[in-house]
Amino acid sequence: MVQFIDLQMINWQDAYDIQCRTVSEIADQISAETVHLLEHPHVFTVGRRGLEYNLLVDRDLDGNPISIVRINRGGDITYHGPGQLVGYPHFDLRQRGRDLHQFLRGLEEVLIRTAAEFNVEGFRRKGLTGVWTSEGKLASIGVGVRQWITMHGFALNVSTDLRYFDLINPCGIPDCTMVSLEALTGSRIEMNEVKTEVRKQFETVFG
Repeated sequence: MVQFIDLQMINWQDAYDIQCRTVSEIADQISAETVHLLEHPHVFTVGRRGLEYNLLVDRDLDGNPISIVRINRGGDITYHGPGQLVGYPHFDLRQRGRDLHQFLRGLEEVLIRTAAEFNVEGFRRKGLTGVWTSEGKLASIGVGVRQWITMHGFALNVSTDLRYFDLINPCGIPDCTMVSLEALTGSRIEMNEVKTEVRKQFETVFG
């Protein structure tokens, strides 16, 4: 059985430390598979093969110097901040066919189904990981694997301040428009509602 833990608002390093501990515990069969749901304060992260020139400026919207955190996931540069639901699923792929491709498609399916519950049509784009809409990209996905245990995960824009994405080429894609559930629906959406829906869809898609 998968356990869901709500870390609420937590800085990136503290969440990373929790991820590492959880991965080790699952690998040693001390802990069950776990999905952490959370929000981060403003932070820009870059994946293993990401390019730092996809950060387009050296200061954020408040004029503060930007520091990039380079991490052990796939994908390029992305932004995390308040109003964005981040999910870190720690799944044991040793028990799930050792199929990372299938795991990524499953994450996309969870987010597509979640968006649909808020009357937003999400879809995949061939050759790219994540979830798009007709207006732009709604969710980014980047994962890492240790001992066949997954870490990192997805970022779903709920009520995110989308101006922060103007400071980067999101996921290394120039002129990539990012959107949020609130921007697409024109309605206020409570984060707890989205968390509840994401959990339901995880249970449906991954069993």
